[in-house]
Amino acid sequence: MNDTIAAIATPFGSGGIGVIRMSGPDAVAIAAQFFSRTRTGPPFTGNLKTHQVYHGYFLDSGEVIDEVLLIPMRGPKSYTAEDVVEIQAHSGTVVLKQILECLLSGGARLADPGEFTRRAFLNQRIDLTQAEAVADIINARSTAALKFAAAQNTGALKHQIQEMRNQLIQVLSQVEVSIDFPDDVPRENDPSQSTADIDSVMDRCREFIRQHEEACFLKEGICLAICGKPNVGKSSLMNRLLSKEKSIVTALPGTTRDPIQEAMTMNGIPFVVTDTAGIHDTDDLVEIIGIERAKDHIRGADLVLFMVEPGTALSEMEFKKMVPLDKRMLVVVNKIDLTRDTNGQAKPGGPGLPELPEICDQIPKIHISALHNQGIQPLKDKIMQLCIGDLTMDGSAVIPNLRHKTALTKALSFLESAKQGLLTGQPEETLAIDLKNSIDLLGSITGETASIDILDTIFNNFCIGK
Repeated sequence: MNDTIAAIATPFGSGGIGVIRMSGPDAVAIAAQFFSRTRTGPPFTGNLKTHQVYHGYFLDSGEVIDEVLLIPMRGPKSYTAEDVVEIQAHSGTVVLKQILECLLSGGARLADPGEFTRRAFLNQRIDLTQAEAVADIINARSTAALKFAAAQNTGALKHQIQEMRNQLIQVLSQVEVSIDFPDDVPRENDPSQSTADIDSVMDRCREFIRQHEEACFLKEGICLAICGKPNVGKSSLMNRLLSKEKSIVTALPGTTRDPIQEAMTMNGIPFVVTDTAGIHDTDDLVEIIGIERAKDHIRGADLVLFMVEPGTALSEMEFKKMVPLDKRMLVVVNKIDLTRDTNGQAKPGGPGLPELPEICDQIPKIHISALHNQGIQPLKDKIMQLCIGDLTMDGSAVIPNLRHKTALTKALSFLESAKQGLLTGQPEETLAIDLKNSIDLLGSITGETASIDILDTIFNNFCIGK
């Protein structure tokens, strides 16, 4: 924490602007060694005022490397709460590396992954949830994920966790008074207030866990698997959902053999769509392998789009071979243009609707024509309804972070034990242990009681320069 770190903060490659960042006690002095207001020098010797933009040139041994903008930001009013300098140059691998090498020769050292954000956390400018939100903002794959991450970055989760910890600390203080002064404080016969406080925190823990389980798709995306018999239009449907030609479409059955995956967003929600091989009985070894892979994707999907076409008759045994009954499912009846005209009237002599087993009666169904782009928007609306339901996207829920959920689940277990102990009159020492464990677990979310191993795991996943 006493040295000065430097790193390239923008991706490598050609571009308009590249940023080199320094943080530490000597950041401004090191930058001044190489910065000049003119092409011919000398290095700038004046007072670099904080939060002002200086135009000039970055020099190496008197030679101009690049025309730059230099921005000093003195602590604590900076990202790391230390003295920070950002140098904006033209983005190019060679020029940025040369500027960085000069700064390292001037007394800075190369930053570790995530070290800038780690210093912001250690200097108490942000808490651990806000630090993790920085990574979530960078990696957001949809507007909904960005909204949740931005809410956490403002400290929304931190404040709620702190309120819960303070509530438990009040309960713990009453228990510890009974332990430290057993003769002066009568044993509490009515634990109703303490149990009410514990119940309140437990309810909030459960709500956070529920929100995580409902919103965990925001990082990886909701997995959709399109399945069915060969040539029912699975590839055509995938292309319609993606609004581009991703899957090869032919009239020949078995065109798709390997599962084809692609990411997409609907209404700001990330999805991962998989077009699977048609499931049928075959002796072809390649097709058998493709069908097994298709079934793997079906088992791992959050929602299965089971496609059938008019005139199909499926027995219960055939249906069970293709889709596990415990999966969330939507039956998509494709090629509806074969059964109805443009006015929605039945075509004389056309195929009838598919005959499905009784076990499909409770599964929602929708009719489309992937070829003619009919019913695709209602299909998307139905997918959103089945996958998102009543999830409130107001930015207040926990970012889908497994570390948070694990800590909340463990804290909930200790709180349940503490409540039971209060109601059954267990020794105060036992109650204190359960309460302290739950308080520490909540503190690990914000970083107040997080171990070094947790910090290393979180910040090592950041890129260098952030």
